[in-house]
Amino acid sequence: MAGLEMPANTHGVGVFLELRKRLQSGLLIVGKDVAGSPADVVVMGGDSSLCIRTPRGELSPTLPPGVAFEEGSCIPTPAGESCGEELHFRLRISVVQSRNEEASDSVMETLQAKETYCFYCQGCMTRLLEDRLFKRVLPLPNGNWNAIVDDWCCHPDPFANKKLLPRAEDCLLGDTFVLVARDGSCEQTLTQEVSPVGSQDSQDPKKPCRRLALISCKSCSSMLGEAVAPETLKLYITQVVVEPSVGDRKPEASLNRSLFLERTVAARLLELCNSLSTFHYCVQTPDGKAFLLLWLLNSDSIIASVPETCVGGERSISSPALHSPSPRAARALKLLYIACSDTGIQQRDIVTSWEVNAIGHPVVLLPKVCEELLQVIDDSNSALPTSMRCMRSYKVAYLRL
Repeated sequence: MAGLEMPANTHGVGVFLELRKRLQSGLLIVGKDVAGSPADVVVMGGDSSLCIRTPRGELSPTLPPGVAFEEGSCIPTPAGESCGEELHFRLRISVVQSRNEEASDSVMETLQAKETYCFYCQGCMTRLLEDRLFKRVLPLPNGNWNAIVDDWCCHPDPFANKKLLPRAEDCLLGDTFVLVARDGSCEQTLTQEVSPVGSQDSQDPKKPCRRLALISCKSCSSMLGEAVAPETLKLYITQVVVEPSVGDRKPEASLNRSLFLERTVAARLLELCNSLSTFHYCVQTPDGKAFLLLWLLNSDSIIASVPETCVGGERSISSPALHSPSPRAARALKLLYIACSDTGIQQRDIVTSWEVNAIGHPVVLLPKVCEELLQVIDDSNSALPTSMRCMRSYKVAYLRL
């Protein structure tokens, strides 16, 4: 694994490591193509790193600051009858908490009142909105707040058919988007196209097919959001990069799209979990169509993975030059998930149950982004050891922070 990139699962997982900070314990899985028996695996500790020695090579995953392996704590455990090709080990770690460790650089955490910002297209890093000074940065009501107004009001809904829109120097924060006022510079950087949204063959013939004014980057045509009113832009946080305006400083090169999307969604799910104390999320398109169900299991995981083909080689481990590249362990969310398009009977029952009982907090993303996110999650699942890919009727995945 180079940097934080999770490798594609081409010939099976060679070494997989998951550490749990709250439990101060970890799971190490080694494929039997890498080590034939538990006696072939030796684990030692280092300064914020592990040293995993196998007959195929030596790996030294870099751990986050403050996380250390407890010497002599790695012991083999049963892998189960269905995991004949894996060796499982349990180990213990010590954790020293850091103040800055949980800091987030997400859009929602970055934006502050009375500060000046520039908005960039994540795809091509074209500057979309320049030197925006916001006098107010305000959160919008969460999720489907409008649907429960009747439960709180003893008179007719005062917000019926009304939108909460920003003033000229406002920035309103939604769960997955920001609302900002349009200005004259937008004509130079953005394009607008009206498009129908919603299933035309809906079971409810009375339900109208809404039309959205979709906003795209003029330079690369990447979809950014929509114009919810003539003078208001809705920009999704998965499509833009927001940075403080500091002189003529240019932003860094755009991150790999999949990695940016993964980090952005993971950071937002963690923020929603902390603020709303909810662990169930329904990823849906702007027309309200459910696309993906996510169940956040834990947020304290630290993971590292190396495919079997990247662990050592056929030659002796004694040559340092033949050691495998050392992966960097990354903080990650552990999720259970089901795609709403899944045709399995058990999966369909779960999707129906979530919909009927309104279990998942809505997380609205553009249709193409929903598909991208599912691909990222499926890639994570396929890169896991076989024994970890499923939990009951759900699939398992990790989203790195």
